[in-house]
Amino acid sequence: MNIMPGAMLGLLGGGQLGRMFVMAAHSMGYRVTVLDPSIDCPAGCIADRFICADYTDRNTLHELGSTCAGITTEFENIPAESLRILAEYCFVSPDARCVSITQDRILEKQFLVANGFSVAPFLVIQNPDELSITQYSDLFPGILKVSRFGYDGKGQIRVNTQAELNTAFADLNNKSCVLERLMPLVCEISVIVARGVDDELRLFPVAENQHDHGILDISIIPARISRDIAQKAQEIAIRVAEKLNYRGVLCVEFFILENDQLLINEIAPRPHNSGHYTIDACITSQFEQQVRTLCGIPLGSTSMHSAAVMVNLLGDLWQKNEPNWKQVLQYSSTKLHLYGKREARPRRKMGHYTVLDTTTETALQQALKIKHSLNPNPSLDN
Repeated sequence: MNIMPGAMLGLLGGGQLGRMFVMAAHSMGYRVTVLDPSIDCPAGCIADRFICADYTDRNTLHELGSTCAGITTEFENIPAESLRILAEYCFVSPDARCVSITQDRILEKQFLVANGFSVAPFLVIQNPDELSITQYSDLFPGILKVSRFGYDGKGQIRVNTQAELNTAFADLNNKSCVLERLMPLVCEISVIVARGVDDELRLFPVAENQHDHGILDISIIPARISRDIAQKAQEIAIRVAEKLNYRGVLCVEFFILENDQLLINEIAPRPHNSGHYTIDACITSQFEQQVRTLCGIPLGSTSMHSAAVMVNLLGDLWQKNEPNWKQVLQYSSTKLHLYGKREARPRRKMGHYTVLDTTTETALQQALKIKHSLNPNPSLDN
């Protein structure tokens, strides 16, 4: 299967990840139709064609499938049934099975355990009755996470006692959840792997990630970890992709414990926030790789030409007015990316910047200097 430049590609989801996919596809000569229920979504504004409709609308899915040569997604909460329907018309990546597993924390954890991957100790809670008949004390302190539709710290509550767990489950509307034990972390990392239709594999350098209230704040690349741990993480990410029989771009997030043990935290069946640095620091970006895996063409080199630090820009920075972008643009090796979102809300991802340098340490120093100069409220920093 080969989809050549000039063809129309379909994209489910119109957020910033979709926007960057559209840009990569355009640079390679492809056209893109975006489907999203939000009229002013970032990707829809730059797409060749934009369809504002629900992801489950049968007529819309028929129209999209019949006019596109290949279809992909920008986030995992697309109904798997919609992907099954679209697969009757053209190649869809990732497929419905992979998305159905990775969009549900319960199914994802069960898949990982069944295939021999290490995860933090956890238990599934699906209804209030289980709170009184199951022993959860071994998982305190823990974090309760809704099984579906949680992201960027949403749908997650830390708990230390049975009473707090009961309250948290009610606060999450008694939805199916996973309770995970909080682990003593050294750091968090992520590995992005691309797998083509012919089983070709490409790995991006490992990213070291720092979070603020559940939202990615800073990614440092290459991660400041040993070569052995980095290689082990990449090998695990490859095995995850192979066990899923995944085609496309996949991110595997890891916890590193004090004994150098690696635990898988989550799987994202798409390009990832921690991979945005690839746009500026790698020969091939994760978004171009997404185009390549979808179109069945050879994958690009993932080599870095610079060390990089990426910093997210949240809506909090717009508290009073537009941030002073001179603080970013005055540096010739810093790249600013804004997502075209009309409304800046607290904790909403509005953009990011990436600092390039010869070493991660010098790039990090520059990134933090810019971060502190932009932020009108130092309490928002880590």
